Formats: sequence, structure tokens, C-alpha cells
Amino acid sequence: MAAMYRPDPANPAARRPRLVVVLLVAFFALQLLVFLAFRGAPSPSVPGGPVAHVPESPRRDGEDSGCVGGLVYVYDLPPVFNEDLLSLCDVLAPMYSLCPYLANDGLGFPAKGANLSEILPAELVGSWYSSDQFALEHIVHRRLLSHRCRTTDPALATAFFVPFYAGLAVGRHLWAANATDADRDRDCLALLSWLHAQPYYKRSNGWDHFIALGRITWDFRRSPDGGWGGSFLLMPGLANITRLVIERDPWDAMDIGIPYPTSFHPRTAADVRGWQRYASSRSRPKLFAFAGAPRSAIKGDFRGLLLEECQAAGNACGALDCGEGRCIKQNELVMQLFLGARFCLQPRGDSFTRRSLFDCMVAGAVPVLFWRRSAYRQYGWYVPVGNDQEGEWSVFIDRDELRTGNVTVRGVLAAIPEARVHQMSKRVVEMIPKLLYSAAGKEGLGDGMKDAVDVMIDGMVRRVAEQRQSWRRL
Repeated sequence: MAAMYRPDPANPAARRPRLVVVLLVAFFALQLLVFLAFRGAPSPSVPGGPVAHVPESPRRDGEDSGCVGGLVYVYDLPPVFNEDLLSLCDVLAPMYSLCPYLANDGLGFPAKGANLSEILPAELVGSWYSSDQFALEHIVHRRLLSHRCRTTDPALATAFFVPFYAGLAVGRHLWAANATDADRDRDCLALLSWLHAQPYYKRSNGWDHFIALGRITWDFRRSPDGGWGGSFLLMPGLANITRLVIERDPWDAMDIGIPYPTSFHPRTAADVRGWQRYASSRSRPKLFAFAGAPRSAIKGDFRGLLLEECQAAGNACGALDCGEGRCIKQNELVMQLFLGARFCLQPRGDSFTRRSLFDCMVAGAVPVLFWRRSAYRQYGWYVPVGNDQEGEWSVFIDRDELRTGNVTVRGVLAAIPEARVHQMSKRVVEMIPKLLYSAAGKEGLGDGMKDAVDVMIDGMVRRVAEQRQSWRRL
């Protein structure tokens, strides 16, 4: 109050200029005090038990690294939730050891097919690995640890990554004869118990957190009546966490579809462009190709129908039998098949999605889909979706029309004008970079090129920004 006290002067008219100066100084001093007071005030609390020392709004300090959308903090989990699971690689799958495929930070051993040098450009052979389709958790974790948009200070983070290898934790019990529902859920419950005690989880109740899952969403959605899989995604403590998963539930907005890992893991943009040129210049003598094994035990097996279509097309079609894990152990055979075809058939597999879709597109072939849930309702962050865009890079054939014999695969594909086929293939080749999980270091592929993890980070920080106002009001 002393600063605001001014006794009346004996001659107000004579002192009016001085009075104006005093008033202006007092006004600006008051503005400065208000600014400093608000800058130092603690953030308002969020219902649900936030910790007072945790900033409500993270500072945006990513400009220097090019991460203007925000930075990602990677939790340092107890090793029982990730590293220890890798040590069990010999017993994680029933038919073969995962050790060769989880080595090398999840990329697997370098590919060593007998005819690899005949299939791939010599300078790119070193970018191909024996990657397993379910190794995504390990691949994403290692990529984020060295990513330019990673921060080790959680106070600076926009989004928080939880590197729990849930697919390995649940998967090791999926085929075990004596495994119980409790076995499949034990690690997941322990992870949530640990996570819920973390101050940054409490601040948002999980809304700015995300996790990558290396198995399809249905492996984590066991029915209340029992049956296949774990129940991780149905646990209340996971309800607000974004799940990046190789196959999403189209009716769950917290599931985001991300690409299956392929065997191609380039280190630089130059490597990717070299591959794009190679894929674009390939002679493709086959009209279409199909890699897969029939499911004879399934009534009306659609894969069997496609194999019949392929046989009927003669030299216009190439087929590869993927029985007994052949396409996993010798993925170069899949790449060779798709590099020689203009189109590749992508029916549903054991579920609606398949790694083969991404092998196909990396090879520069145009995918042919029969279920919308195989891609269009899955990978919206990675492929153009919507009726006006899907035809740019894919062909959709009504499976019921095919079953009834009203159309044939060969007939539909042969009717597409050559110029149109060229444009579709060109569009697929353009999309290749963001379908890949690169082996790049901190700076990424370079030259402004983004891989699947870059797209993931962009999508996640954008998602957090869109949701922040909503979760603050909860």
C-alpha cells in the first residue's frame, strides 16, 4: 500500500507532469509484479492424486532437435518387464527359438539367404535382417532410446513411453499346456501396479502415456468367460493409455494400428532412396502373387480359394507356400516373389492383418485387399484412408463376389489400365519410408525422411495435444 500512497501537493497544477510520471511507473511496476507472481505459481492440481511438484504443462524444448511437437520420455522399467523376458527367448514360442530373431536390438541376425545377393542390391544386403513379426516391442524401445526426440527429463516431456514387452510376457503362456489365466495376467498386473505409483502417470491418469504391443490386440482381450489370451487391454488401469499395436480393435479409440516389422532396416535416407529406385525399376512379369499357407481345417478357407485362383491364372500368378514357418525363416523368398509381381493378394490371416501386407508394399507391389479391416481401418497414421484415397495405393475386391464366381482376381486386375497400375505402384513406393523401422541412430534417416517410429512420435504428441484439455477437466 505504501507504493500506492500519494499525498496531495500544495499546487496540483504545477506538479501535474510529475504526477503522470509517477502513475506510469507505478502501473508498470504492478504489471511486472503480477507477471512474476503468476509465472512462479504452482500449476492447478488434477483430480486423481497428482503430485504437486510435477509441472502440469511440459515445456516445449524440442526446437533444437527438430521435435517442435514435443519430446518423449522413456520409462526405465525394472528389467523383469523387458530385459529379463529377452533372456527367455528359447522358450517364448512353441515351434522355434526366438533368440535369432530378438538379437541385435530386436532386428534379428543379419539375413544370410543363399541367394540374397541375387535378390537385393549388393550395397543394401547389410540392411536386411531376420526380423520376427512379433519383435516390435523390442525394436520400438531401442529406437526410442536413441531417438532425437527423447528426453531424459520427464518435466520436459509431452508424451511418456512405457517399454513393457507385453507380447513376450503374455505370449510365453499362450501355448503352455499348464498355463492359467493368472499366469497370462501376472506380469501385466505387476506392470500396472508399478506404473500407477509414478508421479507423471498420476498427473494425467495415463492420458499422455503410450505403449507398443508386439502381438495383435486380440491376444490381450480374453473373454470374461475365459479362453485365448491375456486380459491386459481390458484391465481398468490401462483404460487411458494409448496402445500402438500391429492389429487394433476398430471399436476401441485407444488402439492405434502400426506396421508389422519387415526385414528391411535401413540406416540412412540414401539407403531408402536406393531401395525405392531398385523397386521402381524392377521387371514384374507376374500380374499378381500370393504368399501364404492354406487353412484346410477352416470351412470355406479363403486362402485356399486364392490359391485356386492363382493356379487357374497360370504364368500370370506366382505363389509361395508359407507352411512350417518357411516365410519367417526365409523371408528373402517372400521379397523375391513380390518384387516380380505388380499386385500381391492380402487376405486376412489368423486375424485380419498380416505382416505380408508390409512385405508386399516394401517390395513396391500394390496390395489387393478383401477385408477393410486388413488395412483401411487399421493403419490410418501410415496409409491414406477414405474412399477417395484408398484406390491410390490398393485394390479392394469384394470377397463374396469372388466366392460366388461373379468376378475373378485375374479379371479384376487385368482390367486396370497399365498407366493406372504404374501410378499405383509409384504411390506405394513413395510410402515405403514410413512403413519401415530403421536401424538409424539419434538423427534418424536424415534429409527430412521419417520412418515408422518418427510417424509414431508425431502422431502421439499430436494426440496428447488434442486430448490434454479433456483430461485436465476430468
